[in-house]
Amino acid sequence: MSAGTPSAFARFSEAAATRWTTWKPVLLALGVGLVAGPVISGMVGFQIRTSTAQTLAHNGVVAQQAIYCDTQARLENADPTALDWSARNTLARRFATLPPGGERVDPDVARACADRLAR
Repeated sequence: MSAGTPSAFARFSEAAATRWTTWKPVLLALGVGLVAGPVISGMVGFQIRTSTAQTLAHNGVVAQQAIYCDTQARLENADPTALDWSARNTLARRFATLPPGGERVDPDVARACADRLAR
């Protein structure tokens, strides 16, 4: 090897430094985007957490079951608004079972049904 020719390692190091200088902004932007993208889209509302989706689905089911409970309770008692809170709650708990006519009372449905009966 002559004195003026750089070694293979020196050439490789120089080429790597040049490539790193070229690709560094791209890799940095990619890294920031991969971290900031989900955070920003979650804050804006484009993403929804599993617990939030489950809560919304549960609230929808409770609302539908409360409508059924309200209808059935009004068939038994034509004017449930005249009842006191305790009697309305007892009436709602009778029709807030899962499945209808079952044994287990869903407290969320019973509360929603009692609220509907008060209107």
